[in-house]
Amino acid sequence: MKKSEIYIRDPFVLPYKGKYYMYGTRGPESWADKATGLDVYVSENLEDWTGPAEVFRRPDDFWATRDFWAPEVYEYNGAFYMFVSLKSDIERRGTFILKANAPDGSFKPYSERITPKEWEALDGTLYIDKKGTPYMVFSHEWVQITDGQICAVELAPDLSRAVGKPFTLIRASEAPWTVANDGKIYVTDGPYLLRLSSGRLAMLWSSFGSKGYAVGIAYSLNDEIDGKWVHEKEPLFETDGGHAMVFNTFDGKKLMALHYPNETTKERPYFYELVENKEILKRI
Repeated sequence: MKKSEIYIRDPFVLPYKGKYYMYGTRGPESWADKATGLDVYVSENLEDWTGPAEVFRRPDDFWATRDFWAPEVYEYNGAFYMFVSLKSDIERRGTFILKANAPDGSFKPYSERITPKEWEALDGTLYIDKKGTPYMVFSHEWVQITDGQICAVELAPDLSRAVGKPFTLIRASEAPWTVANDGKIYVTDGPYLLRLSSGRLAMLWSSFGSKGYAVGIAYSLNDEIDGKWVHEKEPLFETDGGHAMVFNTFDGKKLMALHYPNETTKERPYFYELVENKEILKRI
């Protein structure tokens, strides 16, 4: 199938051994009362895809029943780890980690709840610092705190649990481009960290701007996760698309993946080429 036929939100692309593996929130189940699983699509050219192939099926006795959101898959220490947000009617939304032996393998529940049990949180992403210490960066939701935050927590070396307490990186209202919904609500979604060739640490994240759902970018002043984060004045993408990540193609391009538009039943994965210009990430 063509990329334009794939109905998912929150696309995440893993390049691995000559193929691209794309995961995402199942479009028809995004806002449904019940969720049943997660899929992968596979391509060699980023336009023609096979799938969906189911990589996680909700067990009958599984605690989470809805909102299987924003799966991200990373190869780490010889295995594949999926960071995914889950929720039930009685437990708050949080991020957990599933594990498989292959990117298209059968993922199984692996970790404890990584985000605090008492928090409404989502969109966990993996960041590994210069010393090799793993962290999960995630959103503490506006539904609980009004002004959404991007937070981080250190992970155990085997990614099985959180180590220590979460700390805040940014608040949505701090960015000059964000717009408050209903005059007070500031959304944070989809953080993703990447290191530029200069060594500069960048973070993509989504909120709402003057033209709808958007992707902003911030940079750490000390080029590490515990630094002060400074926001670019304008979004990297501003016209009603978001929840972005960045991957490198096998022919050397740097692409940003996001879903567009942010309108139920119309969301599709889109890729945009990025370039580094004077230590700033720009869209072509």
